[in-house]
Amino acid sequence: MVHPDNLIHPDLSLGEAEDYPAAIVAYAGDVEKDQHYGVHSHRRAQLFHIVSGAVTVETGRGTFVVPPERAVWIPPGVTHAVTYLQDTAQRFLFFRPEAVRHLPRGPAVIRLSPLLRELALTFMGYARDEQIDGPAGRIAHVILDQLATVPIAPLHLPMPGSERLRGAVSELAADPGRPDSLAAVARRAAFSERSFERHFRTETGLSFRAWRRQARLMKAVEWLSLGVPIGQISDRLGYEQPSAFVAGFRRAFGVTPGHYFDDSR
Repeated sequence: MVHPDNLIHPDLSLGEAEDYPAAIVAYAGDVEKDQHYGVHSHRRAQLFHIVSGAVTVETGRGTFVVPPERAVWIPPGVTHAVTYLQDTAQRFLFFRPEAVRHLPRGPAVIRLSPLLRELALTFMGYARDEQIDGPAGRIAHVILDQLATVPIAPLHLPMPGSERLRGAVSELAADPGRPDSLAAVARRAAFSERSFERHFRTETGLSFRAWRRQARLMKAVEWLSLGVPIGQISDRLGYEQPSAFVAGFRRAFGVTPGHYFDDSR
């Protein structure tokens, strides 16, 4: 066996991984803050595990925030762009398309169980030519079984598909603490409030109010991962009191903001 650091691959296009016969191919490495990889896709499915740091992943369905000890699942062929919010340590597992037909067909952020984290780390300890069968092959089968049961984290902000609606809410998505009213956003899209709400729900699956709440929660997780104090996050997101922010965060994630990253620490 070899140490995972010896499996670091410098080329994120991962040409070798596309045709390698193993069901899973693993990589590990570090990327500096503010690095951006433009729109691209992979023939293999991708599990993008953030060990430390944080990233945003943009897809056609919207934006995903991936904080420490979470991972984003990207199915085969899905175009995406990645921006690193911090210096980030990461692990990648790439899956042959035929091996993941039982897994979600859309991107999602997932919370890895301790078992799945250890399985991935153990798998990465095998040399590349040992990952096809034998012990590593059996570990790969368990990883695939475990992925079918992991919970999806609510860290996805769906964006409207039409340019008209997307343009109207793009600034609010980037800065969800803005005081923009529904009436103001509807005017930017050249809709009445009622028509805007109807089209917006059709394109995103959410009411504008629920979408805005989700945008605030995602930005809160991003800022928490950067070490921004809870009181400052509450103020920047437009909450009247930090207690209101904490209560809303607990309803969404089951824990208070101060305890969200306890497992990764």
